[in-house]
Amino acid sequence: MKFRSAVHSLKLSCLVLVGLLFLGGCSLYDDYIGDAESDPPLPGTREPVYNLDQALRADPSVADLPVTLPAPQANAEWAQAGGRPDHAMYHLDLGTGLRLAWTADVGEGSGSNVRILAQPVVAEGRIFTLDATSKVSAFDANSGRRFWQRDIAPEDEDDGFFGGGLAYQSGRLYVTTGFAQVLALDSSSGEVIWRQQFATPLRAAPTVVGNQVYVVTIDNQTYALSAGDGSQVWVHRGIQEAAGLLGAASPAVTNDLVVTPYSSGELYALRPDNGHVLWSDSLSGFKRSDPILDLADIRGHPVIDRDFVLVMGNSNRSVAIAALQGQRAWDIEAGGISTPWTAGDFVFLVTNEQTVMAVVRSSGRVRWVTQLPRFEDPEDRDGPIAWYGPIVAGNQVIVAGSNGEVRILAPSDGAENGVIKLRGKVTIAPLVANRTLYLLTEDGDLLAYR
Repeated sequence: MKFRSAVHSLKLSCLVLVGLLFLGGCSLYDDYIGDAESDPPLPGTREPVYNLDQALRADPSVADLPVTLPAPQANAEWAQAGGRPDHAMYHLDLGTGLRLAWTADVGEGSGSNVRILAQPVVAEGRIFTLDATSKVSAFDANSGRRFWQRDIAPEDEDDGFFGGGLAYQSGRLYVTTGFAQVLALDSSSGEVIWRQQFATPLRAAPTVVGNQVYVVTIDNQTYALSAGDGSQVWVHRGIQEAAGLLGAASPAVTNDLVVTPYSSGELYALRPDNGHVLWSDSLSGFKRSDPILDLADIRGHPVIDRDFVLVMGNSNRSVAIAALQGQRAWDIEAGGISTPWTAGDFVFLVTNEQTVMAVVRSSGRVRWVTQLPRFEDPEDRDGPIAWYGPIVAGNQVIVAGSNGEVRILAPSDGAENGVIKLRGKVTIAPLVANRTLYLLTEDGDLLAYR
């Protein structure tokens, strides 16, 4: 069938395009930076080609500004990718001295042809996961006991597992897939309530608010669907992009605003009722002559926090935009694939240079910068490490790494306060719900720490 052929072609294109993986250990990425094992480094002192740290230094003018956090908030749920529809989670309640409480096997882990990309979601005392082969599972969030598992891949499909994600609302679990489908499942049983087919794969987790589900396709189209039956309410079309990063960001949504990001670096603010454009921006970045870091893709979720929209683009640009008017409040040379984390008067970022930054929310001035380990073998610069997060919880800034570590930093100055050694590598941002830190490893192990 022509339609299936087109979908298959797009899937293959997707896999080719996202071949520019920015994940640590990717062989294609090694092609760009050199394989240390097969190509011995030339002798001599290494000097950076670009002064990447220039924009990442702490600003002396705010050196004496104390970093204070609002009181921690207890959150029983982490119901959508990024926590809430607006992706603003502030300061969450979590204990210190975290210890492993339980583990669970979610199914197939990442491999050469499949990857786990979906952040788990937590609601109604359960944690829901999507494994690398499109199997959705529900576990007891307190003990890790599995309640049910549902294979949502079409029967006649054996590829297209890349992409997709989860969102929960009112007893329904909404799922996007690389098979170009959106589904609504009964969260208590996993039974399919409705399933809608699209022409192109879904690249990000859905966002659901009220009666509408918002999804983004691989070719940069945002659909608003009826939460009741999946029928289309409206669609917004961005510019198609020839290359992008693996995975994608979900729209940030409030009752008045839908902020949707595209792999082209475009950012649109839309009306929830009809999809009309309120304002737009572009995070096309500062050229660095790097085939991966030049990608304008917005991989971290945009955040709607009070009067600002906060966004980090891959191509060395992070911005704060007035939510209603669309004017930029500040713009800094800090790029990454993580979601900005806002808490009180500060925004915490993880950058492509594997630094954690605390930025003054009102001005964009950098209060502190902490360099995280960049390589598992620093001497030979082998085994690049990618860090995911941050999360601000229990008066701690928490990041998880592809080297199998969790680093805990002090919010006041970024000083390291602890390291947790995991039983596997992490390539998805951690989450917190009900005073529990959850991590999903590449191998498909779900870990709960309290």
